[in-house]
Amino acid sequence: DSRPWADQDDSAETAPILAANDGASGVGVLLEIARLIKTSPLKNIGVDVFFIDTEDYGKPGYENSYCLGAQHWAANPHVPGYKADFGILLDMVGAPNAVFAREGNSTFNASWVQDMVWSNAAELGYGRFFSNERIGPITDDHLYINNIIKIPTIDVIHYDPGSSSGTFGEYWHTHDDNMDMIDKSTLTAVGRTVTFTVYKYEAEQTPLP
Repeated sequence: DSRPWADQDDSAETAPILAANDGASGVGVLLEIARLIKTSPLKNIGVDVFFIDTEDYGKPGYENSYCLGAQHWAANPHVPGYKADFGILLDMVGAPNAVFAREGNSTFNASWVQDMVWSNAAELGYGRFFSNERIGPITDDHLYINNIIKIPTIDVIHYDPGSSSGTFGEYWHTHDDNMDMIDKSTLTAVGRTVTFTVYKYEAEQTPLP
């Protein structure tokens, strides 16, 4: 998933962006989590890793033009009657000094999942990344997963209202969204928090028959 237009970059508005953070960072974390689960298999639960396309294809003012892949999957899941206990969406999880506030749609639809992940982050010493500040609702893949297929899903997303964009950082939807915008410390904090959440949740479940 990457933005087809650098709409925040006046010098090259029509050219697509590299999307190192806004898209690829979450993919990188999920690939590493998948590798770790393969190395140390889960026994009591299953985990599905989804890579959902065309999230960032939309145009401002046309809300349902975003998250096309999530909308389609939620209405047409890969397994009829598919269910999951919860979901965690990773979006823009690689920027230096990123802070992940408690996003509004996540709080409304899946507050217990949000509490679980934020508590685990604090337990691991990553509280500076996972802030208890509450922000408004953001339209992202999790919105449609919550609303259509009713799986409680949260969004771990970097929000920076102090940036020039007023939303997601100086690099957001520009050609500055390249590997210079990726920080190992941020990726580590997110990856370890999500991995810890999965294994801790598994330990609390009744073993599968």
